Amino acid sequence: MNDNKIPRKNLTASLKHEHEYLQAGYQRIMGIDEAGRGPWAGPVAAGCVILPLERRDLSKVLQGVRDSKQMTHLQRATTAETIKATALAWGTGSASAEEINDLGLTKAVKLAMQRAYVVALTDKEFSRPDCIFLDYMTWAEMGQIPQLSIVAGDNYSLSIAAASVLAKTWRDAYMLTLDEKYPQYGFAKHKGYGTDSHKQAIIKHGVCVEHRLNYKPIKAILEQA
Repeated sequence: MNDNKIPRKNLTASLKHEHEYLQAGYQRIMGIDEAGRGPWAGPVAAGCVILPLERRDLSKVLQGVRDSKQMTHLQRATTAETIKATALAWGTGSASAEEINDLGLTKAVKLAMQRAYVVALTDKEFSRPDCIFLDYMTWAEMGQIPQLSIVAGDNYSLSIAAASVLAKTWRDAYMLTLDEKYPQYGFAKHKGYGTDSHKQAIIKHGVCVEHRLNYKPIKAILEQA
């Protein structure tokens, strides 16, 4: 699905695909997305959300929810609470830097997704969603459940966008706790991404257990140290 035009940044993500699947008989559609693929340090996080798609005011209630990278910290923090209050089910999960080092990024992302999935469905009246919407990727391990992979899905599916907001807000909050534990790296500021200040901190202090040692930039820094 690559014939979409990127929406303006002030728009709410669409419900077009959700309504198409709803009309086809899929009632409980779970949007899943991850945050933290690119950073040099910290966990990768995943969020999943099942929205009440029958609500006519859903887009209004979740106004402004879109690709979490296009939103400010305050917008994400505010809408995350609204998403949780509105959703039929939601969950977050993560995979640690150590798991990323051991499993590789793709398997770690799927592990975070599985953990978020389990949390979302705990103590619910339904045991599984009717369909899963994912941002670009597929989840073969959940092949028994119909899936839709959408390119730039957090722009074009409100379910995926809502999941991306939950994943991003959870991960950002977690990186603040890591900053308290490892203040020398500046995690609160760059959230583990590969900034120059982060690079200089690694050169000066070396790596910690939160660094992704199998990432090429980290390997390059350690080789030069």
